[in-house]
Amino acid sequence: MADLANTIVAQAAENVTETARNATGKTPSTPEGMAVAYGSLVVMALLPIFFGSYRSVVCHKEKKPEKMTKRDAAIFPIMASCALFALYIVFKLFSKEYINLLLTGYFFFLGVLALTHLLSPIVSKLVPAAVPNIPYHIMFKQGEGDSAHYLVDYRFSTYDVVALVACLLVGAWYLVQKHWVANNLFGLAFAVNAVELLHLNNVVTGCILLSGLFFYDIFWVFGTDVMVTVAKSFEAPIKLVFPQDLLQNGLAANNFAMLGLGDIVIPGIFIALLLRFDHSLKRDTKTYFHASVIAYFLGLTATIFVMHVFKHAQPALLYLVPACIGTPLGVALVKGDLAAMFKYEDSTDGEKATEEKKKEEKLAKQETKKVK
Repeated sequence: MADLANTIVAQAAENVTETARNATGKTPSTPEGMAVAYGSLVVMALLPIFFGSYRSVVCHKEKKPEKMTKRDAAIFPIMASCALFALYIVFKLFSKEYINLLLTGYFFFLGVLALTHLLSPIVSKLVPAAVPNIPYHIMFKQGEGDSAHYLVDYRFSTYDVVALVACLLVGAWYLVQKHWVANNLFGLAFAVNAVELLHLNNVVTGCILLSGLFFYDIFWVFGTDVMVTVAKSFEAPIKLVFPQDLLQNGLAANNFAMLGLGDIVIPGIFIALLLRFDHSLKRDTKTYFHASVIAYFLGLTATIFVMHVFKHAQPALLYLVPACIGTPLGVALVKGDLAAMFKYEDSTDGEKATEEKKKEEKLAKQETKKVK
Protein backbone atom coordinates (compact mmCIF):
# COMPACT_ATOMS: atom_id res chain seq x y z
CA MET A 1 0.00 0.00 0.00
CA ALA A 2 2.86 2.41 0.79
CA ASP A 3 4.49 1.95 -2.64
CA LEU A 4 1.14 2.35 -4.35
CA ALA A 5 0.40 5.44 -2.27
CA ASN A 6 3.70 7.02 -3.31
CA THR A 7 2.89 6.36 -6.96
CA ILE A 8 -0.59 7.86 -6.67
CA VAL A 9 0.88 10.83 -4.79
CA ALA A 10 3.21 11.43 -7.70
CA GLN A 11 0.23 11.11 -9.98
CA ALA A 12 -1.79 13.48 -7.85
CA ALA A 13 1.06 15.97 -8.04
CA GLU A 14 0.08 16.39 -11.68
CA ASN A 15 -3.62 16.90 -10.98
CA VAL A 16 -3.48 20.48 -12.21
CA THR A 17 -4.99 20.61 -15.68
CA GLU A 18 -3.83 23.82 -17.32
CA THR A 19 -3.22 25.44 -20.69
CA ALA A 20 0.46 25.37 -21.61
CA ARG A 21 1.70 28.95 -21.37
CA ASN A 22 2.93 30.64 -24.52
CA ALA A 23 6.62 30.84 -23.71
CA THR A 24 9.56 31.45 -26.02
CA GLY A 25 9.67 28.88 -28.81
CA LYS A 26 6.07 27.74 -28.35
CA THR A 27 3.49 28.21 -31.06
CA PRO A 28 0.43 30.14 -29.78
CA SER A 29 -2.62 27.92 -29.56
CA THR A 30 -5.61 28.45 -31.84
CA PRO A 31 -9.26 27.77 -30.91
CA GLU A 32 -9.23 24.73 -33.18
CA GLY A 33 -5.97 23.46 -31.68
CA MET A 34 -7.29 23.88 -28.13
CA ALA A 35 -10.49 22.04 -29.02
CA VAL A 36 -8.52 19.13 -30.46
CA ALA A 37 -6.16 19.03 -27.46
CA TYR A 38 -8.79 19.14 -24.74
CA GLY A 39 -11.12 16.82 -26.62
CA SER A 40 -8.29 14.30 -26.94
CA LEU A 41 -7.47 14.59 -23.23
CA VAL A 42 -11.09 13.91 -22.30
CA VAL A 43 -11.20 10.82 -24.54
CA MET A 44 -7.85 9.58 -23.18
CA ALA A 45 -9.14 10.06 -19.62
CA LEU A 46 -12.29 8.04 -20.29
CA LEU A 47 -10.48 5.09 -21.89
CA PRO A 48 -8.52 3.94 -18.77
CA ILE A 49 -11.63 4.28 -16.62
CA PHE A 50 -13.75 2.25 -19.03
CA PHE A 51 -11.28 -0.55 -19.76
CA GLY A 52 -9.74 -0.55 -16.27
CA SER A 53 -13.16 -0.92 -14.66
CA TYR A 54 -14.06 -3.97 -16.75
CA ARG A 55 -10.63 -5.48 -16.11
CA SER A 56 -11.18 -4.91 -12.36
CA VAL A 57 -14.26 -7.14 -12.51
CA VAL A 58 -12.18 -9.98 -13.98
CA CYS A 59 -9.37 -9.29 -11.53
CA HIS A 60 -11.81 -9.40 -8.60
CA LYS A 61 -13.07 -12.84 -9.67
CA GLU A 62 -9.72 -14.42 -10.52
CA LYS A 63 -7.28 -12.83 -8.08
CA LYS A 64 -7.06 -11.19 -4.67
CA PRO A 65 -6.36 -7.55 -5.53
CA GLU A 66 -5.12 -5.10 -2.94
CA LYS A 67 -7.98 -3.47 -1.03
CA MET A 68 -8.11 0.04 0.36
CA THR A 69 -9.82 0.10 3.76
CA LYS A 70 -11.54 3.01 5.51
CA ARG A 71 -8.40 3.67 7.53
CA ASP A 72 -6.25 3.73 4.40
CA ALA A 73 -8.68 6.14 2.76
CA ALA A 74 -8.76 8.44 5.79
CA ILE A 75 -4.97 8.81 6.11
CA PHE A 76 -4.28 8.91 2.38
CA PRO A 77 -4.73 12.70 1.96
CA ILE A 78 -2.34 13.25 4.88
CA MET A 79 0.26 10.94 3.34
CA ALA A 80 -0.24 12.60 -0.03
CA SER A 81 0.24 16.05 1.49
CA CYS A 82 3.47 15.02 3.24
CA ALA A 83 4.87 13.42 0.09
CA LEU A 84 3.87 16.39 -2.07
CA PHE A 85 5.49 18.91 0.27
CA ALA A 86 8.61 16.73 0.48
CA LEU A 87 8.86 16.76 -3.32
CA TYR A 88 8.45 20.54 -3.25
CA ILE A 89 11.35 20.91 -0.80
CA VAL A 90 13.54 18.54 -2.81
CA PHE A 91 12.95 20.49 -6.01
CA LYS A 92 13.73 23.73 -4.19
CA LEU A 93 17.00 22.45 -2.69
CA PHE A 94 18.43 20.31 -5.46
CA SER A 95 18.82 20.57 -9.21
CA LYS A 96 15.68 19.27 -10.89
CA GLU A 97 17.76 17.93 -13.80
CA TYR A 98 19.40 15.28 -11.59
CA ILE A 99 16.17 14.48 -9.78
CA ASN A 100 14.29 14.01 -13.04
CA LEU A 101 17.13 11.84 -14.36
CA LEU A 102 16.55 9.43 -11.47
CA LEU A 103 12.80 9.60 -11.95
CA THR A 104 13.17 8.88 -15.66
CA GLY A 105 14.99 5.63 -14.95
CA TYR A 106 12.50 4.65 -12.26
CA PHE A 107 9.43 5.30 -14.40
CA PHE A 108 11.07 3.69 -17.44
CA PHE A 109 11.21 0.41 -15.51
CA LEU A 110 7.67 0.74 -14.15
CA GLY A 111 6.31 1.92 -17.50
CA VAL A 112 7.70 -1.03 -19.43
CA LEU A 113 6.20 -3.48 -16.93
CA ALA A 114 2.82 -1.71 -16.89
CA LEU A 115 2.66 -1.52 -20.68
CA THR A 116 3.68 -5.17 -21.00
CA HIS A 117 0.94 -6.24 -18.59
CA LEU A 118 -1.58 -4.26 -20.62
CA LEU A 119 -0.49 -5.24 -24.14
CA SER A 120 0.61 -8.84 -23.59
CA PRO A 121 -2.80 -10.40 -24.43
CA ILE A 122 -3.00 -8.29 -27.60
CA VAL A 123 0.56 -8.98 -28.73
CA SER A 124 0.05 -12.71 -28.10
CA LYS A 125 -2.72 -12.75 -30.70
CA LEU A 126 -0.52 -10.99 -33.26
CA VAL A 127 2.53 -13.25 -32.91
CA PRO A 128 2.83 -15.64 -35.90
CA ALA A 129 1.93 -19.25 -35.22
CA ALA A 130 5.44 -20.24 -36.30
CA VAL A 131 6.74 -18.81 -33.01
CA PRO A 132 6.23 -21.50 -30.34
CA ASN A 133 4.39 -20.42 -27.18
CA ILE A 134 6.58 -21.99 -24.49
CA PRO A 135 5.44 -21.52 -20.88
CA TYR A 136 7.89 -20.59 -18.10
CA HIS A 137 7.53 -20.49 -14.33
CA ILE A 138 9.89 -18.54 -12.07
CA MET A 139 9.51 -19.58 -8.42
CA PHE A 140 11.52 -18.58 -5.37
CA LYS A 141 10.33 -20.20 -2.15
CA GLN A 142 11.30 -19.57 1.45
CA GLY A 143 10.82 -22.41 3.92
CA GLU A 144 9.32 -25.87 3.56
CA GLY A 145 5.96 -27.51 4.09
CA ASP A 146 3.07 -25.53 5.55
CA SER A 147 5.38 -22.67 6.54
CA ALA A 148 6.61 -22.16 2.96
CA HIS A 149 6.33 -18.63 1.61
CA TYR A 150 6.64 -17.85 -2.09
CA LEU A 151 8.71 -14.71 -2.55
CA VAL A 152 8.49 -14.97 -6.35
CA ASP A 153 5.84 -16.98 -8.19
CA TYR A 154 5.56 -15.70 -11.75
CA ARG A 155 4.35 -17.46 -14.88
CA PHE A 156 4.94 -16.21 -18.40
CA SER A 157 5.39 -17.47 -21.94
CA THR A 158 7.39 -16.79 -25.08
CA TYR A 159 4.65 -14.47 -26.30
CA ASP A 160 4.98 -12.41 -23.11
CA VAL A 161 8.69 -12.02 -23.88
CA VAL A 162 7.80 -10.72 -27.35
CA ALA A 163 5.45 -8.18 -25.73
CA LEU A 164 8.21 -7.17 -23.32
CA VAL A 165 10.65 -6.55 -26.17
CA ALA A 166 8.08 -4.40 -27.99
CA CYS A 167 7.45 -2.37 -24.83
CA LEU A 168 11.19 -1.96 -24.29
CA LEU A 169 11.35 -0.27 -27.69
CA VAL A 170 8.67 2.18 -26.54
CA GLY A 171 10.67 2.71 -23.35
CA ALA A 172 13.82 3.43 -25.35
CA TRP A 173 11.88 5.95 -27.43
CA TYR A 174 10.77 7.66 -24.23
CA LEU A 175 14.28 7.69 -22.77
CA VAL A 176 15.88 9.17 -25.87
CA GLN A 177 13.29 11.72 -26.97
CA LYS A 178 10.78 12.10 -24.11
CA HIS A 179 8.21 12.25 -26.89
CA TRP A 180 4.65 13.04 -25.85
CA VAL A 181 3.24 9.96 -27.63
CA ALA A 182 5.56 7.64 -25.67
CA ASN A 183 4.69 9.55 -22.50
CA ASN A 184 0.98 8.98 -23.13
CA LEU A 185 1.46 5.27 -23.82
CA PHE A 186 3.12 4.85 -20.42
CA GLY A 187 0.57 7.13 -18.75
CA LEU A 188 -2.39 5.19 -20.13
CA ALA A 189 -0.79 1.91 -19.04
CA PHE A 190 -0.29 3.25 -15.50
CA ALA A 191 -3.90 4.46 -15.33
CA VAL A 192 -5.49 1.24 -16.64
CA ASN A 193 -3.41 -0.94 -14.31
CA ALA A 194 -4.16 1.25 -11.29
CA VAL A 195 -7.92 1.18 -11.90
CA GLU A 196 -7.76 -2.58 -12.50
CA LEU A 197 -5.62 -3.58 -9.53
CA LEU A 198 -6.44 -1.08 -6.75
CA HIS A 199 -9.85 -1.87 -5.30
CA LEU A 200 -11.88 0.09 -2.78
CA ASN A 201 -13.41 -2.01 -0.02
CA ASN A 202 -16.88 -0.45 -0.26
CA VAL A 203 -18.74 2.72 -1.21
CA VAL A 204 -18.15 4.32 2.19
CA THR A 205 -14.40 3.89 1.75
CA GLY A 206 -14.65 5.50 -1.68
CA CYS A 207 -16.59 8.46 -0.30
CA ILE A 208 -14.00 8.96 2.46
CA LEU A 209 -11.12 8.82 -0.02
CA LEU A 210 -12.66 11.18 -2.58
CA SER A 211 -13.87 13.63 0.08
CA GLY A 212 -10.42 13.83 1.67
CA LEU A 213 -8.69 14.38 -1.68
CA PHE A 214 -11.33 16.97 -2.58
CA PHE A 215 -10.05 19.25 0.20
CA TYR A 216 -6.44 18.20 -0.42
CA ASP A 217 -6.64 19.30 -4.04
CA ILE A 218 -8.31 22.63 -3.27
CA PHE A 219 -5.79 23.55 -0.57
CA TRP A 220 -2.62 22.71 -2.47
CA VAL A 221 -3.76 24.38 -5.71
CA PHE A 222 -5.55 27.49 -4.44
CA GLY A 223 -3.85 27.89 -1.06
CA THR A 224 -0.18 27.51 -2.07
CA ASP A 225 2.11 27.28 -5.07
CA VAL A 226 3.28 23.81 -4.05
CA MET A 227 1.12 21.76 -6.41
CA VAL A 228 1.79 23.91 -9.47
CA THR A 229 5.53 24.06 -8.75
CA VAL A 230 5.86 20.30 -8.39
CA ALA A 231 3.69 19.69 -11.45
CA LYS A 232 5.90 21.91 -13.60
CA SER A 233 9.16 20.47 -12.24
CA PHE A 234 8.18 16.78 -12.28
CA GLU A 235 9.18 15.19 -15.59
CA ALA A 236 7.70 11.71 -15.64
CA PRO A 237 4.93 9.84 -17.51
CA ILE A 238 2.42 10.48 -14.73
CA LYS A 239 0.34 12.82 -16.83
CA LEU A 240 -1.38 12.75 -20.19
CA VAL A 241 -0.40 15.55 -22.55
CA PHE A 242 -1.66 16.66 -25.91
CA PRO A 243 -0.28 19.50 -28.06
CA GLN A 244 -2.48 22.50 -28.78
CA ASP A 245 -0.38 23.30 -31.84
CA LEU A 246 -0.70 19.84 -33.41
CA LEU A 247 -2.54 21.23 -36.43
CA GLN A 248 0.35 23.63 -37.13
CA ASN A 249 3.42 21.59 -36.18
CA GLY A 250 2.32 17.95 -36.33
CA LEU A 251 4.12 15.48 -34.09
CA ALA A 252 6.83 18.08 -33.41
CA ALA A 253 4.32 20.26 -31.52
CA ASN A 254 5.41 21.54 -28.11
CA ASN A 255 2.59 23.66 -26.63
CA PHE A 256 0.90 21.12 -24.39
CA ALA A 257 -2.30 20.85 -22.39
CA MET A 258 -2.03 18.29 -19.60
CA LEU A 259 -4.12 16.12 -17.33
CA GLY A 260 -2.62 14.39 -14.29
CA LEU A 261 -3.17 10.68 -13.81
CA GLY A 262 -4.45 11.36 -10.30
CA ASP A 263 -7.52 12.98 -11.86
CA ILE A 264 -8.15 9.71 -13.72
CA VAL A 265 -7.15 7.05 -11.21
CA ILE A 266 -8.81 8.44 -8.07
CA PRO A 267 -12.31 8.76 -9.58
CA GLY A 268 -11.61 5.68 -11.73
CA ILE A 269 -11.22 3.25 -8.83
CA PHE A 270 -14.53 4.51 -7.40
CA ILE A 271 -16.29 4.10 -10.75
CA ALA A 272 -14.81 0.59 -11.06
CA LEU A 273 -16.31 -0.24 -7.65
CA LEU A 274 -19.70 0.89 -8.93
CA LEU A 275 -19.36 -1.43 -11.94
CA ARG A 276 -18.68 -4.35 -9.59
CA PHE A 277 -21.73 -3.27 -7.58
CA ASP A 278 -23.79 -3.32 -10.80
CA HIS A 279 -22.62 -6.90 -11.41
CA SER A 280 -23.59 -7.88 -7.85
CA LEU A 281 -27.16 -6.70 -8.51
CA LYS A 282 -27.38 -9.22 -11.40
CA ARG A 283 -29.35 -6.88 -13.62
CA ASP A 284 -29.13 -6.54 -17.37
CA THR A 285 -28.12 -2.87 -17.16
CA LYS A 286 -25.05 -1.22 -15.63
CA THR A 287 -26.89 1.86 -14.45
CA TYR A 288 -24.46 3.10 -11.81
CA PHE A 289 -21.38 2.59 -13.93
CA HIS A 290 -22.79 4.41 -16.94
CA ALA A 291 -24.21 7.24 -14.82
CA SER A 292 -20.83 7.71 -13.09
CA VAL A 293 -18.92 7.74 -16.38
CA ILE A 294 -21.24 10.43 -17.70
CA ALA A 295 -20.83 12.39 -14.46
CA TYR A 296 -17.05 12.11 -14.75
CA PHE A 297 -17.20 13.37 -18.33
CA LEU A 298 -19.30 16.38 -17.30
CA GLY A 299 -17.05 17.12 -14.31
CA LEU A 300 -13.91 17.02 -16.44
CA THR A 301 -15.56 19.21 -19.07
CA ALA A 302 -16.49 21.72 -16.35
CA THR A 303 -12.86 21.75 -15.16
CA ILE A 304 -11.57 22.57 -18.63
CA PHE A 305 -14.24 25.23 -19.17
CA VAL A 306 -13.52 27.05 -15.88
CA MET A 307 -9.77 26.82 -16.44
CA HIS A 308 -10.13 28.28 -19.92
CA VAL A 309 -12.38 31.13 -18.76
CA PHE A 310 -10.29 32.17 -15.75
CA LYS A 311 -6.88 31.31 -17.24
CA HIS A 312 -5.79 29.70 -13.98
CA ALA A 313 -4.87 26.17 -12.92
CA GLN A 314 -7.85 24.32 -11.48
CA PRO A 315 -8.05 21.47 -8.94
CA ALA A 316 -9.92 18.97 -11.09
CA LEU A 317 -11.18 17.00 -8.08
CA LEU A 318 -13.13 20.11 -7.05
CA TYR A 319 -15.48 19.30 -9.92
CA LEU A 320 -14.98 15.55 -10.31
CA VAL A 321 -15.63 14.48 -6.71
CA PRO A 322 -19.13 16.00 -6.33
CA ALA A 323 -20.07 14.64 -9.76
CA CYS A 324 -18.76 11.11 -9.15
CA ILE A 325 -20.20 10.81 -5.62
CA GLY A 326 -23.45 12.76 -6.01
CA THR A 327 -24.62 11.11 -9.23
CA PRO A 328 -24.59 7.42 -8.15
CA LEU A 329 -26.02 8.29 -4.72
CA GLY A 330 -28.82 10.26 -6.37
CA VAL A 331 -29.57 7.41 -8.79
CA ALA A 332 -29.55 4.89 -5.91
CA LEU A 333 -31.96 7.08 -3.94
CA VAL A 334 -34.37 7.26 -6.87
CA LYS A 335 -34.13 3.52 -7.63
CA GLY A 336 -34.33 2.45 -3.98
CA ASP A 337 -30.87 0.85 -3.97
CA LEU A 338 -29.25 3.17 -1.43
CA ALA A 339 -29.25 0.61 1.39
CA ALA A 340 -27.92 -2.12 -0.90
CA MET A 341 -25.17 0.18 -2.17
CA PHE A 342 -23.88 0.95 1.32
CA LYS A 343 -24.15 -2.69 2.40
CA TYR A 344 -22.15 -3.93 -0.58
CA GLU A 345 -18.73 -5.21 0.53
CA ASP A 346 -16.40 -5.78 -2.39
CA SER A 347 -13.84 -7.75 -0.40
CA THR A 348 -16.23 -10.16 1.28
CA ASP A 349 -17.89 -11.68 -1.79
CA GLY A 350 -15.32 -14.45 -2.09
CA GLU A 351 -15.30 -15.08 1.67
CA LYS A 352 -19.10 -15.33 1.76
CA ALA A 353 -19.06 -17.81 -1.11
CA THR A 354 -16.44 -19.89 0.70
CA GLU A 355 -18.45 -19.85 3.93
CA GLU A 356 -21.60 -20.89 2.08
CA LYS A 357 -19.73 -23.81 0.49
CA LYS A 358 -18.44 -24.90 3.92
CA LYS A 359 -21.95 -24.75 5.35
CA GLU A 360 -23.32 -26.79 2.48
CA GLU A 361 -20.56 -29.39 2.91
CA LYS A 362 -21.22 -29.54 6.65
CA LEU A 363 -24.94 -30.04 6.12
CA ALA A 364 -24.24 -32.73 3.51
CA LYS A 365 -22.01 -34.61 6.00
CA GLN A 366 -24.66 -34.37 8.70
CA GLU A 367 -27.31 -35.73 6.35
CA THR A 368 -24.97 -38.56 5.34
CA LYS A 369 -24.45 -39.49 9.01
CA LYS A 370 -28.23 -39.47 9.61
CA VAL A 371 -28.77 -41.81 6.67
CA LYS A 372 -26.15 -44.21 8.05
